[in-house]
Amino acid sequence: MKLYSKVIFLFVLASTFILGGASGNQEVNVYSARHYDTDLALYKDFEKRTGIKVNLVEAESYTLIERVVNEGKYSPADILVTVDAGRLYRAEERGIFSPVQSEVLKSRIPAHLRHPDGLWFGLSKRARVIIYSKARGKPEGLNNYQDLANPRFKKKICVRSSSNIYNISMLAGMISHEGEAKAEAWAKGVVANLRKPPSGNDTSNIKAVASGECAISIVNSYYLARMIGSNPAIESKVGVIYPNQSSTGTHVNISGAGVLKHSPHRKNAILFLEYLTEARAQSLFVAANNEYPVVSTAELTETLKKMGTFREDQVNASDLGKNQAAAVRIYDRAGWR
Repeated sequence: MKLYSKVIFLFVLASTFILGGASGNQEVNVYSARHYDTDLALYKDFEKRTGIKVNLVEAESYTLIERVVNEGKYSPADILVTVDAGRLYRAEERGIFSPVQSEVLKSRIPAHLRHPDGLWFGLSKRARVIIYSKARGKPEGLNNYQDLANPRFKKKICVRSSSNIYNISMLAGMISHEGEAKAEAWAKGVVANLRKPPSGNDTSNIKAVASGECAISIVNSYYLARMIGSNPAIESKVGVIYPNQSSTGTHVNISGAGVLKHSPHRKNAILFLEYLTEARAQSLFVAANNEYPVVSTAELTETLKKMGTFREDQVNASDLGKNQAAAVRIYDRAGWR
């Protein structure tokens, strides 16, 4: 056995020991990039109801993807859970998922929130919304993402970097609807309207709008809901617009999961995914982070209820992954750093 092979074998052997042994029948090994206590409560509930032990490894998405690739056929992992369709697509590109045919998952999860071939399934979703300073008043003529490129909003917009996968996926969705040329014209228009160079994250941009430093920003809905929940005063300072209600609908992205190609407990892995789409599990799953459930019968948090309802974009989440490279090139040409 070559030295490299020996190293991989020993690494996987150690992982298997830590995970409780890949040969056991009543367990499922989950690699997760989600880090919420509510998720842990879900796993415990699954164990109690099924007798199947959940062995959890947590790390960042890219770390987990590379780990599965390096482990190869010796991998003890059954399921990869990660955030954003772009990251699911990157895992898909590495060839680590195995298609799942489940009538339960098909009946519960809308088609646009799961891979067309069953490689992965959305478990929760978030909307990319426009926010505005209530002190400055709701901006006239701001109803769609496309309106952000209108010169009337010059020096009023603050956003985070284009390298952030949330912005990449949002533009990827726009490419699906309008093509690259219109998407690039939009990106250049937004850059021309920026108050300052892209910086910070969604939380800091919400604070900038709340303080009046910026008039407008684009953020994920759960960041706003989280801040309102911890600081109700934010609600009186920041307004929310669900864009494109008269056209394509508001862009949504997902947390999702797929069964891995070398899963040693495939049956248990599918049962685990199906459990996560039960209405009660969905309510617990999304409560951790004020995300929206993918199952319509699940309960929303009180904060999300107050934020209102909206019509979401129906573009398949897999397209958000396929158009990532084009979106990055467009942002670079537009000067959206």
